[in-house]
Amino acid sequence: MSEAKSHRKIQSFVKRSGRLSKAQSLGLNDLWSDFGIEVNEKKVINFDEVFANQNDITLEVGFGNGDSLLEMAIKQPDQNFIGIEVYEAGVGRIINEASKQNISNLMIIKDDAVEVMTNNIADDSISHFQLFFPDPWHKKRHHKRRIVQTSFLDLLSRKLKIDGTVHIATDWENYAEHIMETLEMHHHFKNLAGDHIYSERPKDRPLTKFENRGHRLGHGVWDLLFKNTKGG
Repeated sequence: MSEAKSHRKIQSFVKRSGRLSKAQSLGLNDLWSDFGIEVNEKKVINFDEVFANQNDITLEVGFGNGDSLLEMAIKQPDQNFIGIEVYEAGVGRIINEASKQNISNLMIIKDDAVEVMTNNIADDSISHFQLFFPDPWHKKRHHKRRIVQTSFLDLLSRKLKIDGTVHIATDWENYAEHIMETLEMHHHFKNLAGDHIYSERPKDRPLTKFENRGHRLGHGVWDLLFKNTKGG
């Protein structure tokens, strides 16, 4: 094995591609300048310039088709939302719908979330972080690809403000157990529901159609809410 290959970065996502609908293409291309944030590895995003206000920032990683993130932005106009996603159809869809709704508190980044958080998000700048239904990488040999690892929590703790919140939801019990253990073992995070206790779904997290279908089939969903203490 070559040295370059042995140090290859492990990704927590699969970049899906395919044909875009006319609406998705409109959002991804024609409307990108209204809702998209271009990033490079050297420039930190100035959120005050992006939103022209100083409202709290919610950062969501991996929003999929964007329905729940869009609903949250609509219902919480005094909160700013940043969504990071590599799935082009989802990016195009949410931008097109946000334009229809004339939303001004939602911006989108189409790039690797870990790279963006490392290079483009200032420390102590995020009030809320949310990760809903991340890829569980359910095969044991793929567990190393799960985004929720100690190294990611180290990064997340730096980007969150003190007392900033982390909200993660998954419909894979094994992954929920892994997330619970990893968060509770990290000395910068405190479980808001109490040790080893999952939270009730907050009313501000919308139910997606896939989650509703899962409920009808008897599938469980586990919500985890933690506070960033930065060791305090």
